[in-house]
Amino acid sequence: MACRVSNINCLRAYPPSTPRFSPKCHHQNPNSPPLLLNNHSFPPPPTLKPHLPKQMMSCSVTLRRSFVTVKSHMATAEEMSISEDRMLVFVPPHPLIKHWVSVLRNEQTPSPIFRNAMAELGRLLVYEASRDWLPMVTGEIQSPMGVASVEFIDPREPVAIIPILRAGLALAEHASSILPATKTYHLGISRDEETLQPTIYLNKLPDTFPEGSRVLVVDPMLATGGTIVASLELIKERGVENQQIKVISAVAAPPALQKLSEKFPGLHVYTGIIDPTVNDKGFIVPGLGDAGDRSFGT
Repeated sequence: MACRVSNINCLRAYPPSTPRFSPKCHHQNPNSPPLLLNNHSFPPPPTLKPHLPKQMMSCSVTLRRSFVTVKSHMATAEEMSISEDRMLVFVPPHPLIKHWVSVLRNEQTPSPIFRNAMAELGRLLVYEASRDWLPMVTGEIQSPMGVASVEFIDPREPVAIIPILRAGLALAEHASSILPATKTYHLGISRDEETLQPTIYLNKLPDTFPEGSRVLVVDPMLATGGTIVASLELIKERGVENQQIKVISAVAAPPALQKLSEKFPGLHVYTGIIDPTVNDKGFIVPGLGDAGDRSFGT
């Protein structure tokens, strides 16, 4: 599903089993070309209605005060080609992702459970982000019953994991259990509470990344976009292209997605949920509060 953040197009993708917006939606056979969603301003989630499995539905959603209007149309080959140069936003509809986001939202969740929920959410999002992305090697091995053709993740090309401190540590905690070969680099970025501008206080990135490096940037809260933009600019200065970067977040909001889509075409963002607004203090609403404080009990 392709979304428009203000005047910038991006993609919001779902597997066929995803519940869809209920009003005036168009069902499509899974063997038909995908449908394109336009004019999405990331409104508050409307009422969801599950549909029959193996069906696909795409809706165009525009928020007008308290009601939602829905339209749909088929994606042309030209539109599909253009989408390759857009920022793609993926909101995987897995029930476990929804569960852990709900645990994180609850203000009564104690810090140890909050951090565990953040780690479990990160595990699932890294799994989704690594689909069709990792370098593979093929060959043959001898099984107990005969020769088998096999595929392995190529350990010669480790994925770089870059958690943004502090809360990124919790979201990235299980990344190494998902990916067979990783290298972890840390970035510490704080945000001024008055100006909301980022300040880099720790930079453990290499001087340059090897050519073709795949990079996962882990930042739980994509709110105003200042921190994630500063992080990606540092990474790009070290030789990594937009298409080789994937961002992992627990919650995202339109201001951050707008900045990312303008500055980093071809970037992929994987998030647990997209919330509608950011308040004047730079917090996502309804969000889940300060992810760093809640993760570490401070």
